[in-house]
Amino acid sequence: MSRERLAILGAGESGVGAALLGKQKGYEVFVSDFGSIGEKYKNVLLQHEIEWEEGGHSEARLLTAGLCVKSPGIPDTAPIVVAIQQAGISVISEIEFGSWYTPAKLIAITGSNGKTTTAMLTYHLLKEGGLDVGLAGNIGDSFALKVIREPREYYVLEVSSFQLDGIRDFHPHISVITNITPDHLDRYAYQMELYIRSKLRVFENQTEADHFIYDLDDPVLAREIDPDAIRPQTWPQTLEKRLEKGGMLNENQIEIRTNNNVLKMNTDSLALEGQHNVKNTMAAATVAQLLGIRKETIRQSVATFQGAPHRLEKVLKIQHVQYINDSKATNVNATYYALESMKNPTVWIVGGVDKGNDYRSLLPLVREKVKAIICLGMDNTPIVEAFGNVVDLVVETYAMSEAVKVAYKIAKRGDTVLLSPACASFDLFENYEDRGNQFKSAVQSL
Repeated sequence: MSRERLAILGAGESGVGAALLGKQKGYEVFVSDFGSIGEKYKNVLLQHEIEWEEGGHSEARLLTAGLCVKSPGIPDTAPIVVAIQQAGISVISEIEFGSWYTPAKLIAITGSNGKTTTAMLTYHLLKEGGLDVGLAGNIGDSFALKVIREPREYYVLEVSSFQLDGIRDFHPHISVITNITPDHLDRYAYQMELYIRSKLRVFENQTEADHFIYDLDDPVLAREIDPDAIRPQTWPQTLEKRLEKGGMLNENQIEIRTNNNVLKMNTDSLALEGQHNVKNTMAAATVAQLLGIRKETIRQSVATFQGAPHRLEKVLKIQHVQYINDSKATNVNATYYALESMKNPTVWIVGGVDKGNDYRSLLPLVREKVKAIICLGMDNTPIVEAFGNVVDLVVETYAMSEAVKVAYKIAKRGDTVLLSPACASFDLFENYEDRGNQFKSAVQSL
């Protein structure tokens, strides 16, 4: 009997992880990448004797597959994806594929902003609480690879809308949506409703025995979520209301009510700053409470947590000026949260590939907190037009080292220098990590 053929589209982290899992489970695996494959991933495929191609797709061969796993970066509209689907071959995401081969309970965390921090904090709380837990998905190693190499009883998964587009039976025990704001709309025909629909898929396979945590203050989620119309138990989070159950803020105290269990924590004790991080902490702590982690362990763990790299990451303090790396803020909403959390006069480094940003929501915060703007991008026109009349000093730069040197000259004792670009990084950098690392390196070289 011939083995089932598995086609993998895309040879990045998720594609190669899925290929290794497929090989282990007895599939005949073929990996195809329209672009070039990184040396690291080529070596892995060669080492495991997995066939691959790059620089195009052998359509005839791909159409002989019984199943296709697609990397999240490839849109459903790509001609090869359309051809495979028209041939009646099921196309799924790597998180779907990985979930078939583990009995672990899954905690799936998605949202336009805050999902990385919430996923990392949730993992930290569960690990500190003594659970056998792994962290994967849109962060670090692929889920499929973790299933092979680090089998766990629980996995915390950061999942994107692109990954959720390719699920079928994916079934988290606990799902979280941090918020939904416009992002990646170019993948969704510039229709917000399609993007929302993707995010809401995170709980579509959940049952009454499962849990769903969401931000009640988010206007999209408040409109879209009817607790009586969905199957999992719902746990809303709010900073503005009093609730009978879920997470809420009572003056400066977080209160989380789950199944006759009440956890209270003072916001002053949180390691993460900013109102948005109060929400992220609520969500992570609710997961921990639902899984039976001791209250004191939760309190201690939120106080000692080290945040995600490139997300409001404190780099150095030089001559009483704090330098903060928030390179992961690739949209306006993420930058809003960053500016909101600033307590001192701020020199703001902003710019990159503008996704049609509407900067109006930032104007009140910029007026209140920003003393100077340093533009960092190939085309800084939208930023200059948006803020030129709001801030006295706006400087254009075209390299990170230049931007940091200018910030050093402008900033005075007690100020903060904040890299929070509100834009994608691809004009001057490989990705947001490269942008953040260059910022840290430039600061360390001052």
